[in-house]
Amino acid sequence: MLHVQVVASAEVCDRVVDCLKVDPAVVDLVLVRGAAVAGAGDLLAFHVAREGADVVVRRLHELGVDRVGSISISEPLAVMSAAADAAEASAPGHPSDGVVWAQVESQARRSAAGSWSFFVFLTIACLIAGVGRYLDQPILIIGAMVVGPEFAPVAAICLAIARRRPGLAGPALGTLTAGFGVALVVSWAVWSVAHVLGGLDTVQATTGDLTEFIVKPDIWSFVVALLAGCVGVLSLTASRSSALVGVFISITTVPAVATAGLTLAVGAWGEAAASGLQLAINLAGLLLAGTVTLAVQSLLWRRLAGRRRSAGA
Repeated sequence: MLHVQVVASAEVCDRVVDCLKVDPAVVDLVLVRGAAVAGAGDLLAFHVAREGADVVVRRLHELGVDRVGSISISEPLAVMSAAADAAEASAPGHPSDGVVWAQVESQARRSAAGSWSFFVFLTIACLIAGVGRYLDQPILIIGAMVVGPEFAPVAAICLAIARRRPGLAGPALGTLTAGFGVALVVSWAVWSVAHVLGGLDTVQATTGDLTEFIVKPDIWSFVVALLAGCVGVLSLTASRSSALVGVFISITTVPAVATAGLTLAVGAWGEAAASGLQLAINLAGLLLAGTVTLAVQSLLWRRLAGRRRSAGA
């Protein structure tokens, strides 16, 4: 169950109550008159089954609640109620599969805006992966993949394309490009200094059987990226963040940027180019699979919303 809170004028809240009280997915509808401190406004709160939340939020938008008041959505740790159990049973599908597009888009907007922490995490991840490639240690490569936050703007780009949000694509693409650019430049500079000081061996920087896959992109790189993109966006829409760890350690974006910085520092242009190709292949697979997955989900949920409206819910 999700908890939804609405603050709006009495007139708008009355319309919302009339709309929601006939929806079987909505329970515990509470209206507090004059609760708003600033201005005349009422407080309306209720629980809604996750599978039916997207339809409810869309109706709130249609009633103009977001223009004259506010809508907030949160997820309680537990709701112990027979009425809540009945509401979940009446909503089609499993609660874990319910998609709240307002929540997904809000998260995507936050991810699209670059922050200092995003650049720091991505840069450190690339430095760790660079050490992993230099020492030929896959465990360091895996650790760097987990640290890297690059999937968030990738998912935001997929959402912008699938849900036709052009204002979201530009910032997300800019954040992703700038993040990889900063990480590459810093990695290149760090390894260049190490090379000049004699702490970097050219042969060791360009060899390593256990991590050689980074500089040898093939069709399997694209296949894995496709699968990872599908799982990644599903984990976001279904609020299963634990699955993202598996996504992080299956894509070769951070290791590719890290290896490019390492090999550029020692003048191994061929391996740097191969790393760049690996990065491009992985991003292409992630964007393609993520966009298609979101488009299919969006289509299915629009049809489901139409059926609920036809049924009078």
